[in-house]
Amino acid sequence: MIKACIFDLDGTLCNTLDSIAYFCNQTLKQLGYPNIPTNEYRSLVGNGAEQLIHNIFHIVHPTYTPEDVHTAKQMFMDLYQEDPLKCVTLYDGILPLLHTLKSNGILLAILSNKPHVLTRLSIPKLFGEHLFDVWYGQRDEVPRKPAPDGALMIARELLVQPSQCLFIGDSDVDMHTGNNAGMKTAGVLWGYRSKEELLHAGAQMIASTPLDIQNFIFQ
Repeated sequence: MIKACIFDLDGTLCNTLDSIAYFCNQTLKQLGYPNIPTNEYRSLVGNGAEQLIHNIFHIVHPTYTPEDVHTAKQMFMDLYQEDPLKCVTLYDGILPLLHTLKSNGILLAILSNKPHVLTRLSIPKLFGEHLFDVWYGQRDEVPRKPAPDGALMIARELLVQPSQCLFIGDSDVDMHTGNNAGMKTAGVLWGYRSKEELLHAGAQMIASTPLDIQNFIFQ
C-alpha cells in the first residue's frame, strides 16, 4: 500500500525547461558564449546545477577550467534567485492529482537535484506552504540523486517504510533513485526524457497523464 509519494520537481510537477534555458543562456551571454537552443537542454538537465554547467561548457567551451565552472555557476545562481519562477508552468492535471492524493491521506514530498535554495524559493510560490509535507533540493551534505540517501531521509521523516513510497519522476535519474531506495517507481511521459529511457532505468509503471498515477495508487 502506498502511503507517500515523492516527486521530482523539474519535468515532473512543473515545466522549467524554458526557465533553465533562459538563465543558462543569460549566463552564457554574459560570459561571451553563444546560446544553446532550448530543446537541447532536455538532455542536459537532471543532475544538479554544477553538472548542468559542465554540460553546457562541453558544448560551448570544451577546454573550460574548474574556475570557469565556479564563475558560471555563481552567475547562474544569482540570476535564478532574482526570479525563480520565470517561465515556469505547472503541468496540466498536476494540482488536481496532488489535492486528490492529499485528501486521501497520502503524504507528499519533493526531492529535486535543483539546488536547495532554489527549491525552497519555488515550492511555496507554486503550491503554497501546506500541500507538501516536506521538500528538498540538492544539498552539499546529502549525495544527489540517483543516490538513495535523500529519498530514504524523506521516508524516515515521514515515518513510512521505503516500500510504502512511490517515487515519481521524468528521468532515468529518478527511476534509479527510487529503485536504489527500495521504493516503487513511476516514470512520467510529459517531462524531458523518453519512455524507453524510463523503462530501461527500471520504471515499474509509466504515466501518460497525472490521472494514471492516481489510478495506479488507488487500484
